[in-house]
Amino acid sequence: MPVTLQLSAPYLIFLGDVPSAVYAKTALGIVQWAPEKCLAQHRFPSCEIDTGLADMSIAEAAVAGAKSLVIGSAPVGGAIQANWIPSLLEAIAAGLDIVSGLHTKLNDYPELREAAKQHNVRLIDVRIPPQGLPIGSGEKRGGKRLLAVGTDCSVGKKYTTLAIAKALKARRVNCDFRATGQTGIMISGSGIPIDAVVCDFTAGAAESLSPSNDADHWDIVEGQGSLFTPAYAGVSLGLLHGSQPDAIVLCHDPMREHIVGCPNHPIPSVQTCIDTNLLMARLTNPAVQCVGISLNTSAVPSEQRRALIDKIAQETGLPVVDPIVDGVEPILERMLDLNNTSMTSKQGEFA
Repeated sequence: MPVTLQLSAPYLIFLGDVPSAVYAKTALGIVQWAPEKCLAQHRFPSCEIDTGLADMSIAEAAVAGAKSLVIGSAPVGGAIQANWIPSLLEAIAAGLDIVSGLHTKLNDYPELREAAKQHNVRLIDVRIPPQGLPIGSGEKRGGKRLLAVGTDCSVGKKYTTLAIAKALKARRVNCDFRATGQTGIMISGSGIPIDAVVCDFTAGAAESLSPSNDADHWDIVEGQGSLFTPAYAGVSLGLLHGSQPDAIVLCHDPMREHIVGCPNHPIPSVQTCIDTNLLMARLTNPAVQCVGISLNTSAVPSEQRRALIDKIAQETGLPVVDPIVDGVEPILERMLDLNNTSMTSKQGEFA
């Protein structure tokens, strides 16, 4: 079984000279969802973005026990900036692994490769999947799995699964968050970048990411893309088949009118999306059920929010929450009671 990427904590979060929070989403996401992995931040004097972590020089962080410098800045174009190189070389010399989720690869820089070899540290390009991934088998595995699916891209699948995993752990439920994107991998410390896997191996990668486990164990799998986007439906379907979910949670932005980047493709209805995902998921798990709907209500006028949630809940018969505002307890109750035969909500019937 191929191994997933493994990152060494604690992290020194590198912000460099990031000009605004828009370009520091990786750093801010890591600090919000994995504060226990974060030791400090490293900023250039011109940087005004503050994650709330202590400021440390690279030397100070190394002495304090930092194991990895994680690039938390994502400039336009996704390239490593020339003025970052001296700091990256300093971190390598101090014995820190360098972790990046940018499009430009650390290993494309000869000076970084040579320094890493000399000091016996790793250059970890998170967007490179592990070698030796198998094709999907569809064989039944032990344990339980929940996968977040979406009406579109960027509707809250990562935040939803992180919130569910955190709430399960608070209840002392045996579970793991399984990351499938670069920021999720940096938050959890391991995972597989599904969007970088050759399509024939996507389902197999998802199987490797969520292997057989104890009967009471839950893998909470971060979703990617959507079955309804012409651009990324393939990775969504491979992840759906390979993760073999017992439960899905639908993520939805109610203010979005069309698929991102595809103005001629309207957002599907919530029920259509649930039904289609369940139909496709039944290939590898005929017993799969939808256990709730996660809404991103950040753009919904406050006076309309509750009526919108109630309307969708009435139409689907499912718990509906914004995980950031409401928490995820109603979804947890439904997913932890999957064996209850009284669960007969409107989840679609297919011959």
